Order: sequence, then C-alpha cells, then structure tokens
Amino acid sequence: MISLLLSFAVLLIGYLVYGRVAEKIFGPDDRPTPAVAVNDGVDCVPMKPWKAFLIQLLNIAGTGPIFGALMGAVFGPVVFLWIVLGSILGGAVHDYMSGMISSRHGGASIAELSGLYLGRAAKWGMRVFSAVLLVLCGVVFVTSPAGLLAKLTPGWMNGTFWAVVILVYYLLATLLPIDKLIGKLYPVFGVLLLVMAGAVIGGILFSGGKYAIPELRLENLHPAGTPVWPYMFITVACGAISGFHATQSPMVAKCITSEKQGRKIFYGAMISESVIALVWAAAGVSFYGTTRLLNEALKGGASNVVYEISTGVLGAFGGVLAVAGVVICPITSGDTAFRSARLILAEALHLEQKSIKNRLLITLPLLLVGGLLTWFAIVNDNGFQILWRYFSWSNQTLAMIALWVCTAYLLKKGAYRFGSLLTALPAAFMTAVSTTYILTAEEGFTLSGKIARPLGLFVAAAFFLIYLFNLSRAGKRKEQP
Repeated sequence: MISLLLSFAVLLIGYLVYGRVAEKIFGPDDRPTPAVAVNDGVDCVPMKPWKAFLIQLLNIAGTGPIFGALMGAVFGPVVFLWIVLGSILGGAVHDYMSGMISSRHGGASIAELSGLYLGRAAKWGMRVFSAVLLVLCGVVFVTSPAGLLAKLTPGWMNGTFWAVVILVYYLLATLLPIDKLIGKLYPVFGVLLLVMAGAVIGGILFSGGKYAIPELRLENLHPAGTPVWPYMFITVACGAISGFHATQSPMVAKCITSEKQGRKIFYGAMISESVIALVWAAAGVSFYGTTRLLNEALKGGASNVVYEISTGVLGAFGGVLAVAGVVICPITSGDTAFRSARLILAEALHLEQKSIKNRLLITLPLLLVGGLLTWFAIVNDNGFQILWRYFSWSNQTLAMIALWVCTAYLLKKGAYRFGSLLTALPAAFMTAVSTTYILTAEEGFTLSGKIARPLGLFVAAAFFLIYLFNLSRAGKRKEQP
C-alpha cells in the first residue's frame, strides 16, 4: 500500500515540478489560439478550461489505462514504476507538446506537424499511419464496452446489439459540432469516471485487510516468464505514454482560449489518467492475490476481469456503477478517435468541414471500415486480442514519432538550446521499445531477444546520434553573428 500511495504523491509532484519545466521550455504566450482566431463553430470552438480538461481526459482515457494496466499488472508491482515515471517524463510531456505545438499551427494534426518538421514523406506516412491507428482505436473502443454492457443487460442485448448502438453514437459524435454532444456529455462522464476509480481503490484500501496491495519489487513476476523489456512498456500504453494522445491533443488544442491553459489541460489530464491506471493495476494485483491468478482471469477477457473486480470490491450495485464508468471510458475515446481520423483525412483531402456534406463524405466510409473490423473482432474468439496487439505496437510507435516531431520543433524554436532533451530522451527510449517489440513479437519478425534487444538499442542510439548532430548544427547557427 505504501508504494501505491507514494506513486500517487510522485505523480502530483511531477505535475507541479516537471510540468512547469515543460511549460517553461515551450514558452506559452498571449497569441490568439485557433478557438479565438478561427472559431468555425464545428471543430474550433472556445471552451472553458475545466471543460476542455475533462474532454481531454476522456479523449485519452480509453481502454488503455484500464485493460492495459490490468494486463501490465501481470508483471507485478514493477508496473507502478513504469506508470509513474513513464507518465511524468514521457507521456505528459508528449501530450503537452503535441497539443501546444498544434495550437501554434492553427490546430494542425500530428500528421501535418510531421510534414512541417520532418518532411513531406513523413507527413504522408503519418497521415496513413495515424488514420489506421485511429480506426483501430475506434474498433477496440467498440468491442470492449459492448462486451461489458452485454453483461449488465438482458440476453437479447448482446455484444452485437451494443456494438451497433455505439457505432450509431460514434456517427453523431463525429459529425456534430464539438460543443453540441461531446461538450455537453463529457463533463458529466468525466466526473463519473473519476468517482468510479475512487470508489474501486477506496473499496480495496478500506477492505479491512481482505485485499492487500503488494509493495514495489524490481522483479518480473509474469507467470509465463514474458520479459518486462519490451513487453510491459507496450502493454501499458495509455496509462504511461500513448501515441493515440498525439491525435487527441490537437482536437482539444482547437478549443483552448489561451496557451497558458495548456499545462493544466494537457499535462494535467495525462497525470490524471495515470492515477486511473495505478488504481486498476493495484486492483488487479490485490484482488486476485497472485499474478498467476490474474493472468488466468485475463484469459477470459479483460472485460470479465473488470466486472469481477468491480462487483467483488463494491458489491452488485456499486459494481454496476463502476462498470458504467469503465464503459464510458472507452466509448468517449472511440468517438473522438473517429473524429480525429475525419480531421486528418480532411486536411489531406483539403475538404473544409463546416459543410455537413463534406463531413459525411469522410465519416461514413470510416465507420463502414470500423464496423467491418468490429464484426471481425466479435465473430473471432481471439479477434479482440489480435486487434489489441496491433493497436498497442502502432500506438507506441506513433508516440515515438510524435516525440521526435516535438524534438524537431524545439530544435528549430531555438529558445532553449538543450530544452529539446525534454522530448529527445523519451523519444529515444520509445524508439528502443517499439523497435525491440516488433523484432520479437509474434505479429512482427519473431527474432530471439538476444538479437532483438541489441538491435533495438542500436536503432535508438542511431536516432539519438542524428538528434545530437542536429543539436550541434542548431547551436552553431545560433552562435553565428
């Protein structure tokens, strides 16, 4: 329990201290934001800071900090360390910089920012890569809540029924102006999500000793012997660092009314999401008692584990409320995943989005693809697990690319010569993680760890050397009279 409480405290300190470091390096000022300068009534709409914060939190807090944290807990309490340090040093910096740089460029997507700072080829690559990732996100965030809702409703309301209902909601959320549906529902859902997470951890902490949260141990407790590196760093995505967030922060960047709100909204939302991830990681390792039993339970699906923990800790009524909060979490990321995909494709096709016709031209094909993938996930026993594996790697690879984009921006900005290390170090780390994983994974090249780990570190070192070369060039340009 002490390790968990210390983890919460370190996250708070990280927000107060390291968050200010990130803010100082970026240097927010009083220039007009897209919500003020553009204000198109559809995507660029001014919002109050507290509302923008809750929307950002729900956008990014999908299945990742819940399912990912539970699957990461199979490695043991060492997962606490990754959630805390990954969030403070990587994830929150990633989200803050992605949002703030987007705001400086009229709310541009991460794909457009890649083109500005890494070149034309990177822009087109990121357009395709991010659009595919967002559709995968949307599908993952259909199947998981549909499964949970099916457990709470009569038999005829099965997973397929709820998947159709959720896709219809996604259609509305993708098409309507952001302040009409998302802006009205998300603040309420945000409060419920936080209350439910609090209820679960409260039920565990005050269980009278029934559930014991283990202390931090720097060892791998995975019952199958799956190595911590790189698998835990891929499995726990949204709770520590997630490239999906780089697609969401620009959407909220279109709604902030001052750059100085950025730290509270972007950095703060990521820290809050990590709190949620810690709650579910702690719940997983304490409710089942051993990582072996947790791993066995997860074989029946992460949705089943969430249901068992919620009802087991809070009882039938409290469990229903907790599961409702968990259902809201992925749905409110799935809708914005499709919305972000619409915006990225609209940028690529140069289609203005004030016209409902133009929005329909992009949204309907996206949801058709999403519906077909959802059907695949439902009719195949391992469909969700297959999609999750591809989503997880794509997610962390996008985080790597986004961090290198942010690094390029800071290098060109030149206000702080070494400030770019803020993003370059986590970018190099995620390069090693993503490269090593795809070299060893079943869906990758299936190389042995003895080969993949050195290769992954070599690729990361090569990227970092390129960064140091560009840092040196930037310094020389600055020194010239």
